[in-house]
Amino acid sequence: MTAEQKPASGVDPKLLELLVCPQTKGPLRYDAAKQELISPAARLAYPIRDGVPIMLPDEARELVDDELKP
Repeated sequence: MTAEQKPASGVDPKLLELLVCPQTKGPLRYDAAKQELISPAARLAYPIRDGVPIMLPDEARELVDDELKP
């Protein structure tokens, strides 16, 4: 993948399609504005740092009710 093909976030879209929540094994929603992967089932937001999703529950932040809306 060339630099021109990478999205603005720097995260490979194919990678985002494959990732699941490490706790629930459920789907994740990408929040481009916050650079996070959202797991509604686990109520966690996993950070994306330098284009790399950090899929560790200890690194995730807990979500509040307002953030769980699509």
